[in-house]
Amino acid sequence: MNEISNGQTMYIPFLPDDIPALIAIAKEAGKAILKVYHTDMDEWHILQKSDASPLTVADTLSHRIISEGLTNLFPAIPVLSEEGRDIPYAQRKDWECYWCVDPLDGTKEFISRNGEFTVNIALIIGNAPVFGLIYVPVTDTVYYGLNDHGSFQIVGSGEARNIQARTSEPPVAVGSKSHKTAAESTFLASRGIQQVVSIGSSLKFCLIAEGKAQVYYRHGPTMEWDTAAGHAIAVNSGARMTNADGSAFTYNKVNLVNGSFICSVLTGE
Repeated sequence: MNEISNGQTMYIPFLPDDIPALIAIAKEAGKAILKVYHTDMDEWHILQKSDASPLTVADTLSHRIISEGLTNLFPAIPVLSEEGRDIPYAQRKDWECYWCVDPLDGTKEFISRNGEFTVNIALIIGNAPVFGLIYVPVTDTVYYGLNDHGSFQIVGSGEARNIQARTSEPPVAVGSKSHKTAAESTFLASRGIQQVVSIGSSLKFCLIAEGKAQVYYRHGPTMEWDTAAGHAIAVNSGARMTNADGSAFTYNKVNLVNGSFICSVLTGE
């Protein structure tokens, strides 16, 4: 058990030495995703979910690999995954900790074949992420962050490199390729931010964590599994993550839909 301080004393039910096993699960899922990615689109079996977002066979394969892998490693910790989301709050409310997983974040980027999709795995304790892992299959790049240990990047089979958020003048914003809104443009203009880098999926959090961008404002809904891993990585690199009104950004809500949020290293946010 690894003691982690985050305003209170908590205990993470795995050690940093377990992180390689978690990376291996994410990479196995990424391998399955890439196998589909490099086939003809007719084999992707693209469906439309109830929220009109797309679903492919790659999402389903990744979900199965991650859910089985996490359950085998940590049988006592439940898994909340985008592709296995139908767990009622009456059950979830008693969870002290759980895995929050997006098996394929950026399915629209996957379908457009731009490579900007990720595998997201986070550990939530209470109502906050204490560990996050993001894997980018196309570039074989891992990002992870753990409370009181920092955030790191691993490219290929290389060594883990500490990454840190940092300020910059002028600041750079990062935004979505698929979900741009006028409210986001207004927000950035009000802070005099002119340079915006557009990128898909949870890679936006990774750019914040690497110091390549200073603010990510998202207006409108996301789901908890969209943000949990990136939240942990960004915060452990030195960034701040809040609701748009500055209040705490929490997880395992009655409704798993997030409101607007700000992830940044800007002063005054």
